[in-house]
Amino acid sequence: MRKILLFSICIALGITVTAQQDAQYTQFMYNKLAYNPAYAGSLGAITATGIVRSQWLGLEGAPKSQVFNIDAPLSDNRVGVGLNIARNTIGIGTNYNADISYAYRIPLGKGKIGVGLQGSIRSFNANYNDDRLISTQDMTLDASIPVGQQNKMTPNFGAGVYYKEEKLYVGFSVPRLLENNIDFSEDATVISESIRHFYLMGGYLFDINENVQLQPQALIKYAENSPLDVDLNVNAIFLNKYMIGATYRIGGSSRGIPAESIDILFSTQINEHLLFGIAYDITVSELRDYSSGSIEAMVRYSFGPKNTGEKEVEGDYLNPRFF
Repeated sequence: MRKILLFSICIALGITVTAQQDAQYTQFMYNKLAYNPAYAGSLGAITATGIVRSQWLGLEGAPKSQVFNIDAPLSDNRVGVGLNIARNTIGIGTNYNADISYAYRIPLGKGKIGVGLQGSIRSFNANYNDDRLISTQDMTLDASIPVGQQNKMTPNFGAGVYYKEEKLYVGFSVPRLLENNIDFSEDATVISESIRHFYLMGGYLFDINENVQLQPQALIKYAENSPLDVDLNVNAIFLNKYMIGATYRIGGSSRGIPAESIDILFSTQINEHLLFGIAYDITVSELRDYSSGSIEAMVRYSFGPKNTGEKEVEGDYLNPRFF
């Protein structure tokens, strides 16, 4: 059964796609640069983040993702630059992408608003000689199905806006505006293409008392001709060091409750520079019969002065557990 599912995933690589194509991350609050170029440099210090994710554990050919990004402020924090590198595998396919971001921000109200531009290049690779593939016919008879090792590279560009106050952030972005042909087939007919993804994110930090803060956040994901996906998250921060949270992910299910997973998150500020986090997704969609869930680990390091926990001032940066 698992091999049949793998074959279905692989065939899906070569047909018109009407679903979310970008990799998803439960700890999206620490991976904003991957979604929005206007976020670059907004923390006020050079910040590097790495995330490793294994999705749908137990399902052969299930997605695996790794992402690393680094961003930095320039010109008294008016300008930000960033680099995002990601690797995603699913079935017989392995995709790489590299994004370079530039953001310019100006004061607005109690915070700053940034406008960002992004240039990217993506590499699509698939091995149609993979021994796990099952076929009842000679695939060379169909010109739309490639054979052997295939690869293709496509350039793209995107844009975004990101507004941040001391305890509030809101962002909107379209990381890739071009709908590139991503077929491996030499046939002139376009079977599959890269589709635009729209992202809307936001969050607010509430002070419960001097030792506890509550941080609700949301990430709304939309791809053309596909259902809306929403991550609704609430995190509790204790003693300015420990964070425990939960996310309800809407989407990914065609029946029953409108949810793909219920996620549990934990992170700890090891010191003023280093943050570590882990998340586990409990699958509640139809895939729960084949998967034991998804797991994700994150590490972030910020280069800069120690955070005093007080209101942001020029030259300092907000603790990475916030915005």
